[in-house]
Amino acid sequence: MKTVLYYFIFFFWFIASLLPLRFLYIFSDLLYFPLYYCVRYRRKIVRKNLIESFPEKELGEIQRIEKAFYHYFCDYMVETIKLFSMSEEQMRRRMTFGGVEKINEIIKDRDCVAYLGHYCNWEWVASLPLHLDIDKDLVVGQIYHRLESPAFDQLFLRMRSRFRAVNIEMFMALRQLVRYKQQKKRFIIGFISDQSPNWNFVNMWTDFLNHKSSFFVGAEGIAKATDAVVVYIDVQRVRRGYYHAEFILMTDQPKSFPNYEITVDYARRLEATIQRAPQYWLWSHNRWKRTYEEYLRRNQK
Repeated sequence: MKTVLYYFIFFFWFIASLLPLRFLYIFSDLLYFPLYYCVRYRRKIVRKNLIESFPEKELGEIQRIEKAFYHYFCDYMVETIKLFSMSEEQMRRRMTFGGVEKINEIIKDRDCVAYLGHYCNWEWVASLPLHLDIDKDLVVGQIYHRLESPAFDQLFLRMRSRFRAVNIEMFMALRQLVRYKQQKKRFIIGFISDQSPNWNFVNMWTDFLNHKSSFFVGAEGIAKATDAVVVYIDVQRVRRGYYHAEFILMTDQPKSFPNYEITVDYARRLEATIQRAPQYWLWSHNRWKRTYEEYLRRNQK
């Protein structure tokens, strides 16, 4: 039954992806009104997140950002559908990278951990292998969290590997990357670490968008365990359907940093990216459902 559902969804998703983006954007524009005004998809969470993150902004400005977020969220959905059939040539034009020469130098003899956020179209960043000097001993990929729906999980795995990126499940990440080291393979792996970790994985707190916030620290731990160079991927939306990502070096000596300092640096960089154009971050995620006050109460028991 799961296999039948997968192929059923895949068929319609793939057919839709064959439409030119200009037509998919018309659908995006039409989708905005019912999503925002009728379904009101996570409106309360989005509004709460924006008001608490930007207390200095007037309500009118908050509403402008909120509506811009929903407009962009619709674009993100149709762009993700298009990823199923987009050609390599088209993807190279629409998703560009700066600092690739430096990354190509790094991965000649070092591994690389790359931080990014749920900002702009993070799915398109998986096209990075199209821009790198790939050889048989280099693994390019991303860490992912298994989706609850097996059918959609398989769809997204297929989509994210279209341009030769490898998908590594979150709970297998360290084991798999150590295995690559043992096999004398180099890697550059992307980590999206900006969501709220479960209580079992809460290890640190830092200020982020006017909140005391916890972060996943696995990327930092893996960077130290494998002595990988750490970079931040700063993504910008150039215009509709076009993005540019810039590689920014965070450190090439991760073991020299105190615990969690690299993660705090990531939080600062991502915050600056979001403040530049806040409508492109995933505000519909209930980012601050686990609070620092609750953390203190739990640890007093």
